[in-house]
Amino acid sequence: MIAKLKGLLDETGTDWAVIDVSGVGYLVHCSTKTLAALGEVGEGCTVFTDLQVSENDMRLLGFASAAERDWFRLLTQVQGVGSKVALAILSALSPEEVQAACAGGDAAMVARAQGVGPKLAGRIVNELKDKAGALPVISGGVAAQTLSPGGGASADAVSALENLGFKPAVAARAVATALSELGEGAGENDLIRVALKRAAG
Repeated sequence: MIAKLKGLLDETGTDWAVIDVSGVGYLVHCSTKTLAALGEVGEGCTVFTDLQVSENDMRLLGFASAAERDWFRLLTQVQGVGSKVALAILSALSPEEVQAACAGGDAAMVARAQGVGPKLAGRIVNELKDKAGALPVISGGVAAQTLSPGGGASADAVSALENLGFKPAVAARAVATALSELGEGAGENDLIRVALKRAAG
């Protein structure tokens, strides 16, 4: 199974992106929040993926964070929730909002997603309430979660850029780009220096 893709953002659509990994273009279906977090065409990006195979289709789903992918998998376990509905929910709500809605039994929040009626929203929160309560509380949002595999230096660099006035998504994108240029072992100061140039440019 393909678990993660790291490459260049080659092309995007309303609910998909093409990630160029060493010359091979992978079509990944994404939520609007993930698409927003990927950055501009031509920039480096990382997506966590889930491969879905059916009798007549095979599709790769892409997520800006491991937390978003985990919630996609949980949502699709609920009867009546396919990949399209799960992506619609994750387009309307962040992973932490989905967790809060399920843990608190707030079906109305889940029903904000396109194509999700009150009945289905109620089933989702009822079936996932216990699982949501058992999961660690997500913090930092999609942008911060995007960089969690890079370790503390990445998270600290994002925080530094945010303190300088950059929006979280912009900061996360700039640090992700810096990380792809400098390599996984890059130090915090180097990441901040390169990320500042990318964010300002």
